[in-house]
Amino acid sequence: MLVAHVTGAYGIAGWIRLSPYSSEAGALLHAKTWWLDKPELHDVDVMQVRTQGEDIVARIMGIESRNAAEDLRGATVQIRRSHFPPLDDNEFYWIDLIGHDVVDLAGEMLGKVVGLMDNGAHPILRVGLPAQGTEKAQELLIPFVDRFVITVDQQAKLITADWDKNF
Repeated sequence: MLVAHVTGAYGIAGWIRLSPYSSEAGALLHAKTWWLDKPELHDVDVMQVRTQGEDIVARIMGIESRNAAEDLRGATVQIRRSHFPPLDDNEFYWIDLIGHDVVDLAGEMLGKVVGLMDNGAHPILRVGLPAQGTEKAQELLIPFVDRFVITVDQQAKLITADWDKNF
């Protein structure tokens, strides 16, 4: 599962700085093997990892200089799902919601979840709208809170939201 991306080097000894996709980065801190997608998907052994402010910094096997660490900028990090803690009812991993259809209360299609982000107060669904004509594809930003997200049906891959396309 995608859990973070590399934002650059940390220090001069080959450490990398990562931006986790969730504020709960425990799985990233405990996994001993990660998969990076740069230059192509491959596994790496994690030698050391720790939090550094809101980021994670890590030393991985084979990366021994600042330049080598900088070359990984933009790479995504994946770990096995087995490293994630179990979920309670009505809890979701963000990655599991990507691709879900989003409909309003009348059942009208709003779009598909293309991602989530955290604004500090709560997560926000990024819902992609289909491009119309020559217009660029746009997205709705829907706060992922009970007031606006009414139901999440994992089996049907459907989210019902109290939201208007014109917000």
